[in-house]
Amino acid sequence: MTPARPDHPADPWPAPRARGPVHAVVSLPGSKSLTNRALLLAAVADGPSVVRRALRSRDTLLMATALTGLGSVVDTTGDDWAVTPATFAGDAEVDCGLAGTVMRFVPPVAGLSTGTVAFDGDPHMRNRPVGQVLTALRTLGVEVDDGGRGGLPFAVRGRGAVPGGRVVLDASGSSQFVSALLLAGARYDRGVDLVHEGKPVPSLPHVEMTVAMLRQHGVDVDDSDADRWRVSPGPVAAVDHDIEPDLSNAAPFLALAAVSGGSVVVRGWPTSTHQAGDALRDILAAMGCTVERVDEGLRVTGPEPVPGATSGLQGVDLDLHDVGELAPAVAALCAVATSPSHLRGIAHIRAHETDRITALATELGALGADVEERHDGLSLRPATLHGGTWHTYADHRMAHAGVIVGAAVDGVLVEDVATTGKTFPDFAGFWSSLL
Repeated sequence: MTPARPDHPADPWPAPRARGPVHAVVSLPGSKSLTNRALLLAAVADGPSVVRRALRSRDTLLMATALTGLGSVVDTTGDDWAVTPATFAGDAEVDCGLAGTVMRFVPPVAGLSTGTVAFDGDPHMRNRPVGQVLTALRTLGVEVDDGGRGGLPFAVRGRGAVPGGRVVLDASGSSQFVSALLLAGARYDRGVDLVHEGKPVPSLPHVEMTVAMLRQHGVDVDDSDADRWRVSPGPVAAVDHDIEPDLSNAAPFLALAAVSGGSVVVRGWPTSTHQAGDALRDILAAMGCTVERVDEGLRVTGPEPVPGATSGLQGVDLDLHDVGELAPAVAALCAVATSPSHLRGIAHIRAHETDRITALATELGALGADVEERHDGLSLRPATLHGGTWHTYADHRMAHAGVIVGAAVDGVLVEDVATTGKTFPDFAGFWSSLL
């Protein structure tokens, strides 16, 4: 579905232009992916626990509200969120907003409730895929009423327990289909034996993140066979989590160093992580940046701008299948590079908050980029960009791409920059302070 540009752009925000090399040290909010997995596992654990340095954003607050509605207590008043699990009982309504993790992760645990749990969200969420999860839940013994839509709105009618067992599904549309069932699997009577059949699962680092967190909670997970995951039934131990910085949210800040020829340090970059954003180290190095670990975290230094060009960045040929969430920021960098780029393997990002491939091609093209949309990616060639309005389609990653272009090009106005609050509260204010 081609994303619709708004007739009247909301609060177009003048993206600050980098007039010289930018040098900064930044601390990032916590990872959304880690926070929402930690919250859900805490809600089904065998005792209270704490999620330290939880990300406070729309997506994570929606998850906390959903789990509280089911019966757990999630105290979000401080920086560290306390979670007290409880028996899920009574009817509830879950607002998914634009959070794929809420729409996909919560229904499998809602099956453990003794009530009816109704799910809905923002209008665009009715276009995002979840049917594979709902079909799998029926196979595992959960009653789901979606009116045959295979999407929102739908209701899960819990019976207090889920039989579980073997299920086959096609997770080529989203790795979250796999994670959703694994996160709840230990609480099912027979666990979950999940087999993927279809094109390769995208964003596999997120599945690896899920498996690693389950093991931290004492859950037995066998992932020794390709495209098969077996979660044994049993208790989920209560474990406190320390949330890492959101490395995908590091993309615009490291990109600021890349386009300006400056140097940006992201504090607390983990030495080992399952976050997809860690791939930025190799991507930026391939584009001509100097990437190095320092005492404070990770430092990226951009190449000196080429005379007559917007930047000194080199084009790249990348398969981003496993790290598709980085595609908008990388595409923005490729648009100001000095040689051609090809981004491949990301057909699945058409079903993210918006069709990101079409949206990127549309917005970059409107600012003068030489960009060609392909079924699974984008091809970009050097061109002179100009100012104009950049539409975000209520997509935080599209907003990130817009501010990156705006740092390198005069006169870029980012429509609805507030959508960045999905994963980074007051992003615009923080970004402006650096420039």
